[in-house]
Amino acid sequence: MDNIDPASGPSNVPEFTVSELSFALKREIETAFPRVRVRGEISQPSFPRSGHCYFRLKDENAVLDGVAWKTTIPRLGLKIEEGMEVIATGKLTTYAGSSRYQIIVERLELAGEGALLKLLEDRRKRLQAEGLFDLDRKRPLPFLPEVVGVVTSPSGAVIRDILHRLADRFPRHVLVWPVAVQGEKAAAEVAAAIAGFNRLPGQGGPVPRPDILIVARGGGSLEDLWAFNEEIVVRAAAASTIPLISAVGHETDTTLIDFVSDRRAPTPSAAAEMAVPVRADLMGQTLDFGKRTMACMNRVLREANLAVSGLARGLGDPLRLIEERQQRLDVSGERLALATRQLVERRGHALAAARLVSPVAVLVAKRQALVAEARVLEGAMRRYVGDTRQKIERTTDRVEQYGERLRRCGIEFLAHGLRQVDQLGKLLESYSFHSVLNRGFALVRDQDGHPIMTASATHAGDTIGIEFADGRVGAKVTDGLAAAPRGAAPPRRREGGSGNQGSLL
Repeated sequence: MDNIDPASGPSNVPEFTVSELSFALKREIETAFPRVRVRGEISQPSFPRSGHCYFRLKDENAVLDGVAWKTTIPRLGLKIEEGMEVIATGKLTTYAGSSRYQIIVERLELAGEGALLKLLEDRRKRLQAEGLFDLDRKRPLPFLPEVVGVVTSPSGAVIRDILHRLADRFPRHVLVWPVAVQGEKAAAEVAAAIAGFNRLPGQGGPVPRPDILIVARGGGSLEDLWAFNEEIVVRAAAASTIPLISAVGHETDTTLIDFVSDRRAPTPSAAAEMAVPVRADLMGQTLDFGKRTMACMNRVLREANLAVSGLARGLGDPLRLIEERQQRLDVSGERLALATRQLVERRGHALAAARLVSPVAVLVAKRQALVAEARVLEGAMRRYVGDTRQKIERTTDRVEQYGERLRRCGIEFLAHGLRQVDQLGKLLESYSFHSVLNRGFALVRDQDGHPIMTASATHAGDTIGIEFADGRVGAKVTDGLAAAPRGAAPPRRREGGSGNQGSLL
């Protein structure tokens, strides 16, 4: 019996096409690994125009292709960058076009605290370069705020510690904006709370606007506090017009909101202590100020009393001072009366000694002066009128002379114009073609009334008009010269010939 080689004979192994085998592998892999978490380092990320992101996850021994669709990228919460160590959550599948398997990423997390610290440091440097952490942006806290706004979780020890510490120190109106302080939604809610408090109306609104804000959270790991490192929270705190205190974590915990806030508190309770003073201390200080004010006023009054007493001793008796002034007044009154009488007597003697002029004499002198002035004025008027009359007579004579000269010039100019017109008329008549007709010539016209200058311009059968000196007659051409071909030059006139007629015009 012959031995049969199995490799050369028929086989019962099923046969697949490439597409069938690829689909079978895809189904097996997706069924076996419906959801996986893979830790690795991002390498060679690319962002084509489609909006998707393609990258590679690698470690020291293997490489895995990864894909993040453009609809998933906004929900990842991380910016895919070269060298990031991440934990990618998604499902495994295959790509038949290049016979490789890959992970469809649905979620990305930073792997390890080292990666988080690197991302945190890079973000801190970038925000610091924008000037968000500058000291000149810090604002002073109000000494005694009327309303305190708190952004924190409504359940937990943080809000109870803040309310308890405010009640112990100085009870104030507290507004709590409840937010999530951990998880994916925490950053957006904290930013919205800060912006919401800033949008409240200053006065007259249904909800009072806080004078100071406290953003608080208890301690935790770096991942737990990551919401307060998000850029949206940092920018919301930087844009706040209300002074803000950050109290996130314990004293050793540091988040980016601590750098941009106006004050940083090590604990939420310390934030409450920064927000309001101690009421008992203020009352004691006020009482101390009152006592010191009363003591100062008493001391000032005592010193003033001593000063007045000393001045009083230096003053004389008021009655004696009044009597002395009264005596001086009496002496001055007597002297004034005596001086008045003496002044009247001196004025009377001076008036008697003076020579007074009679008013009638003054009037007579003024009348005579006025008459003399009138005579002078009348003589001046006569001279002025005489001179003016002479000037008028001389001007009238000149006007008459100029008028006579103008009349003679007009007559001469008109006669000269008539002579010129008569000469020009005669010259025009001599130039007219009618004078030529009077010498026996005739003017030949065509049917349209245009002059005919040459015999070649007529043809047999044409109707023409002949104008003589005494009238016009019509005629018909019975014989004529042959028409010149088109473009040929017209025949030249013969000087002195009898067959051509010269121009009459």
